[in-house]
Amino acid sequence: MKKHAQIFKSLGDETRLKILWLLAQRQEICVCDIVAVLGITQSKASRHLRHLYHLGWVTDRRDGLWMYYRLAVAPDSLAEKLLKLLVETMARQPDMQALLAKLDDCLACKQQSRCTGRAPVRVEQFSWDLSEP
Repeated sequence: MKKHAQIFKSLGDETRLKILWLLAQRQEICVCDIVAVLGITQSKASRHLRHLYHLGWVTDRRDGLWMYYRLAVAPDSLAEKLLKLLVETMARQPDMQALLAKLDDCLACKQQSRCTGRAPVRVEQFSWDLSEP
């Protein structure tokens, strides 16, 4: 019963739900792509992915510097049934479709070798007022 409670608890976080949904849409995703698509830090993404890993939702593999994740739920398990429900429910959400489009753009960029595999850096415009107060 404790394992079931942990599985349900893992679904109580919006970021983990989005990660699971994205992984259900693609066979495998690099952490850098999750960071870029969700607009979160690498440490936050890794923390959520470790949580999902320890509960058996995902598995990982290393390729050089990059970590790739994929779903690892057992067939006919509670996790698989919940994942199917999650996918069906979230597929109807417009913001989930926007995330998927953003992921597709990120993956296309990597395919065309136009990016380094890192999340895009946002450059902010600053206005410096150096006059004395």
